[in-house]
Amino acid sequence: MLLHMAARSLLSRRASVLLTLFTLALSTALLLGIEQIRSQSKAGFFNTVTGTDLIVGARSGPVQLLLYSVFHIGSATSNIRWSSYIELRDDPRVAWTIPLSLGDSHRGYRVIGTSNSMFEHYRYGEGNSLQLAAGEPLNDLFSVVLGAEVARALNYQLNDSLVIAHGTGNTSFMQHDNMPFHVSGILKPTGTPLDRALLVTLEGLEAIHLGWRAGIPLPGAQATPEQARQRDLTPRQLTAALVGLNSRMQAFHLQRELNSKQTDPLTAVMPGVALQELWQVVRLAEKALLAVSAAALLIGLCGMLAVLLSGMQQRRHEIAVLRALGASPMRISALLLLETLLLAVLGLLLGLALLWGGMYLLQQPLLEQFGLHISLTWPSAQQMWLAAIIIGLGVCSGLIPALLAYRMALVNSLGQRH
Repeated sequence: MLLHMAARSLLSRRASVLLTLFTLALSTALLLGIEQIRSQSKAGFFNTVTGTDLIVGARSGPVQLLLYSVFHIGSATSNIRWSSYIELRDDPRVAWTIPLSLGDSHRGYRVIGTSNSMFEHYRYGEGNSLQLAAGEPLNDLFSVVLGAEVARALNYQLNDSLVIAHGTGNTSFMQHDNMPFHVSGILKPTGTPLDRALLVTLEGLEAIHLGWRAGIPLPGAQATPEQARQRDLTPRQLTAALVGLNSRMQAFHLQRELNSKQTDPLTAVMPGVALQELWQVVRLAEKALLAVSAAALLIGLCGMLAVLLSGMQQRRHEIAVLRALGASPMRISALLLLETLLLAVLGLLLGLALLWGGMYLLQQPLLEQFGLHISLTWPSAQQMWLAAIIIGLGVCSGLIPALLAYRMALVNSLGQRH
């Protein structure tokens, strides 16, 4: 009976109720949406590289090594010798390695020298491997595989030619235009930094630097592509290497062994530990997003409270009628609390509908534009707690109108007795 009365009361004020519901739904969708993006961004951040036991580079800090080798941010202070990499690759404890050579770019995007072991062993997300949307892996000295964002932003197709620039700036006046590369493949979107990278062979990077000294081309010393194919293009050094072990139990021992080498200044880090350290740096932005969404929710609840309070003066006659029909002041207060609860629940459900609809529509654009993979999943435990808090705050905001209604009912009751 009371529920029916509350529903009829809300329907009688449908214009203000719809406005309140819309405000609550938007603030709820914003809060839960930011929480979902935050949690999935964190998961995607930690899943940028999975299945890799160690990252090995020159002597530096763990976070710095992670930044330039995995996220392609910054530059290495020094490189590791090729002989050191061969020794690591041939270690019986090592199952596979992925060599990485950085330092060049193409129109602002990083160029990564590597091998086809990248396509065989690199894993991201829930153990996903790199997949080609078109073409083939590195099948020639001057072939290049483009990340999804690079191909989309620069409008490259298979077999197109491109020139690699020396250095990592957005604008470079030193181009390796004597040895153009051709697009042999295009990666599917991964939501990782590889979407914004170009993969080439290690030998290809060596070829374009023939005749260069200290980052400067020597006049008359540059080779042609045909001459480069006849040369020994074994790399002399690498930036870093991703390492997978036969047994993860050996990771601590090998890491300590590499870090303590006196003759070869190397740094070996476990990706999970380094990612955890790096995440501590960006937690402030995470908290700021939650604070903004919480403020939006409070604004929505304050709007609902304002609508309820503004209608209290207009409901004096309704309260008087209810008292005349025998309703007690407590029952009238309960009626207003129930109305507030209905508004909060309906606003939450509408907010969830807006959230899932928006996520469904923005799922692909977010992946393509920002490399952010958002999956449509059931609400997490954290989101369920937030939903319960939203309903609880909604009910609390209805206490003030309920108390005012209680006082109005008492006044009417005293007036009738008098």
